[in-house]
Amino acid sequence: MQWLKVALVAFMLMNLLPTHARAIGSEHMPIEIIIDAGHGGVDGGTSYQGILEKDINLQIAKLLYKELTEKGYHVLLNRTGDYALSDENKWLRSPSRHIRDLAQRRHLAKEVHPQMLISLHINWSNSKSSTGPLVLYQKNNQSYILADIIQHYLDQLYNTKGEPLQGKTYYLLKQSICPTVIVEMGYLSNSRDRNFLVNKKTQRKIAQTIQEAVSEYMLIMNQIQDQETWNVSENNQQLH
Repeated sequence: MQWLKVALVAFMLMNLLPTHARAIGSEHMPIEIIIDAGHGGVDGGTSYQGILEKDINLQIAKLLYKELTEKGYHVLLNRTGDYALSDENKWLRSPSRHIRDLAQRRHLAKEVHPQMLISLHINWSNSKSSTGPLVLYQKNNQSYILADIIQHYLDQLYNTKGEPLQGKTYYLLKQSICPTVIVEMGYLSNSRDRNFLVNKKTQRKIAQTIQEAVSEYMLIMNQIQDQETWNVSENNQQLH
């Protein structure tokens, strides 16, 4: 996005975000980002002829962690190996392993208080023509803006034209209290996307692209905070 568009989005957010939501970022420095590597362990996610979603999610999550930390962000990767997060959940009494897994991911975000949570996944469709990234967002402005920027950047990489969608039924999006997005990085059912997702070089490009999108989002949030600080200063001067 060009600087003019970034400034315009920041101005719009100033008027859209409720006061309590806008204050969240200023309370948690240094910046913390949680990367959620989807699935793991007994939960392989979607698959194609021995290619497992959980493995690709983790590979790209590690690359994204490297990209973000090299930019100076303080990042937490919630899964560093092939295991299910439900194994770490000793506090929720639920017969559903899946619910315990998702609850553990949400619980970690609640404890850490990050500025965002990015959950990495891979899509599947019965239609082999379905292609490209899809970013799902919560019902709040910060999540939508983050999703829109990531969608825009990944569409440029994939040469597609997608739109982010509100994930109304997704546990993590409904329960997470920080701005959260689910990034479906492509379709394992599509041969072009599949080759893109398993190739080490293009995996790195995906990670770099998401990092660039995150950096633009942070720029917008910083502009909002700077504008708020300036407005408060101006109001105080007028009172005196």
